[in-house]
Amino acid sequence: MALFDLDHTLLPHDTQGLLANFVLRRQRGRTLLHLPFLAVAPARVLRLVSTRFLKRMFLNYLWRLPRPQLERLVLEFVTSEVRPRLYPSVLEELERHRREGRTTVLNSASPEFYVTAIGRELGFDHAIGTRVDLGPGPRVRWLPDIDGPNNKRAAKLERMRELLGVTPGEPWPGHDGRPPLEDSWAYSDSAADVPLLRLARHKVLVHPSAEFSAIGGHEGWDMTVLQPPRPYAGETGARLTSLRQAFGLYPPASKQSLPTTS
Repeated sequence: MALFDLDHTLLPHDTQGLLANFVLRRQRGRTLLHLPFLAVAPARVLRLVSTRFLKRMFLNYLWRLPRPQLERLVLEFVTSEVRPRLYPSVLEELERHRREGRTTVLNSASPEFYVTAIGRELGFDHAIGTRVDLGPGPRVRWLPDIDGPNNKRAAKLERMRELLGVTPGEPWPGHDGRPPLEDSWAYSDSAADVPLLRLARHKVLVHPSAEFSAIGGHEGWDMTVLQPPRPYAGETGARLTSLRQAFGLYPPASKQSLPTTS
């Protein structure tokens, strides 16, 4: 198998912000729908609200968007904004695993309503994200609900239980003394994906933090580090980029030069 995280692993961005940037550049008035999110965000810093609730608040910029229009926007977003921004070196890894016959899995905490579209575009065998209930009607509801767990940390394993053939109560490969999956690779940028990475024999870390790399060293991982060029410098640059994207202030892929910084 070849297991891939999405945000900051396949591309140098958080796709939730990138999708907001894509939509808000087309419908500027929707930027006002971020005001409740701005009011609540400081409470997350103080741990007064959950990441789950904040994710729901962020999605309010889609309120009352017709569902067929959202589907069309997602398809255009994937081809015009996601694909051009992919790390070429990581994409080549994906294509190598496909050529060599491994089952490819995209497993992300981002909303599944567009993660599945990204998975189809890139030819993944399986694509998993956080299930979001956009509402029963023809338009996106206010405060979309999250159906099930936020697909992060150990939750990423649960969504793969049937795929891996692991029954309830049985330890996961690479966990609790079980050997990891042979001839398998896992890719991520974040220590939050340690449970996912433990499944595979070979771990590939993309722009890892010192803490993340230290975990791999402590656990004796068969580990490779990739540091493809990024269109910003360091963690501060990543945060400022995400902030611009959240409000539709980031240039589209067609007007941005190729990444040149590490």
